[in-house]
Amino acid sequence: MRQTGFRRTSAALAVSAALALVAGCGTSSSDEGGDDAADPADAAAPLDPETEVTLTIDCMPPAAEKAELKEWKEDVAAFNEEYPNVTIEGKQTDPCLEPPRFTAMLKAKSQPDAFYTYFTDLQQVLDNDGAADITAYVNEKTVPALADIDPQVLDVLKQDGKLYGLPTSNYTMGLLINRKLFEEAGLDPDDPPTSWDEVRTAARAIAGLGDGISGFGEYSAGNNGGWHFTASMYGLGGDIVSEDGTKAAFNDDTGREYVENLHAMRWEDDSMGKTQLLKWGDLQKQMASGKLGMFLAAPDDITYMVQQLGGDYADFGMGPMPGGEATLFGGNDYLIKKGSSPDQIKAAIAWLNFKFLTPGKGQFEWARTKADELPVGLPQPDFWKGESKQQDDELRAEHSTMPVENFQPLRDNPVPGRAEPPKAQEIYKVLDTVMSGVLTDEDADPAGLLDTAEDQVDQVLANQ
Repeated sequence: MRQTGFRRTSAALAVSAALALVAGCGTSSSDEGGDDAADPADAAAPLDPETEVTLTIDCMPPAAEKAELKEWKEDVAAFNEEYPNVTIEGKQTDPCLEPPRFTAMLKAKSQPDAFYTYFTDLQQVLDNDGAADITAYVNEKTVPALADIDPQVLDVLKQDGKLYGLPTSNYTMGLLINRKLFEEAGLDPDDPPTSWDEVRTAARAIAGLGDGISGFGEYSAGNNGGWHFTASMYGLGGDIVSEDGTKAAFNDDTGREYVENLHAMRWEDDSMGKTQLLKWGDLQKQMASGKLGMFLAAPDDITYMVQQLGGDYADFGMGPMPGGEATLFGGNDYLIKKGSSPDQIKAAIAWLNFKFLTPGKGQFEWARTKADELPVGLPQPDFWKGESKQQDDELRAEHSTMPVENFQPLRDNPVPGRAEPPKAQEIYKVLDTVMSGVLTDEDADPAGLLDTAEDQVDQVLANQ
């Protein structure tokens, strides 16, 4: 559903001409017409450093993002010290993934050798026969920290037991709070609400400050309302679709409890403000300007509020998803083009391991990130377990550019992540009507809104 702050904010910048980073010579998959069906024993071996191969890779930072592009170039140079004959041709696509362009690319089979996707894109890619099966290529020799990657994250990139991609980032949603408003309202920002009853109580206290301040904010437009409805249902232990994916599952006691609570906060408590039909970006503006106490979000919303809206990292913190049963998670990854040669697949895995999957290197080289005046300290990417997690946590804290203790309530209360439902965007569009109904109409019938939405989602699922 969402994008990280880097991609989201860069979408407003002018798109620069594509820049090729060339460090050797070779041929691309479009030239070779390769075959990813390598001998399993050979596939399991790491890339031979003497191999000559060229890789096209998208989502290279645009020229307008100087620090990020500088780090990409540095990483290519460092990678080529180990693999001098691998040519990395970076493609600047800004934003990294634009749905219409992405769909057209898949249909034309014009994707780069390694191409960026969201966790929710795998089925679309496979429907277009676009990704290589890399199961035989990924092991603890080719990706040394493989055992420390959260299995839940890797499972998103699998189908029928086959692995098709490697993650680069992930997020889980929680409760984002304005610490200044918490303190002004006599609340403890180090102990944010963990239940909807507590959210409601805190929202009343914050709204009581007056001056146009809202205690809690929620989306109800642009499919964002349905997205948050889903996250909230997960937090309460509910679901959106049945286990077999054929029927709606939100029209139950849990769904009614959640919607009735929102209606009460909006109309009985008057703690959600009068302006509704909000979408992504609206709540961030309210919070950054000191007019909102809480909303559901992922950690990178804070960077957006600081870098784009003039906020201060010290003013924001996070707690777990209210209810604590589960939370919606998502993220980003790279898939490798179907038809790539075995050497290209090995080279792509070697690059992805170096750039995105090695604690202390690439995107996890936090000392460099800090020196380049980029943010350090957000609890994402957060897909490490075991020793890798310990190492990354220590380095992230050592080089942090923000008070990482503000995220401790989120880190101390880990909540299982759950992926988005099938046909997510179509379902979210339907659920927007539930959210907008209860937040804009004092006389709304929550049960009736859920009944109607259930019928519509059943039809969406029937048309899969």
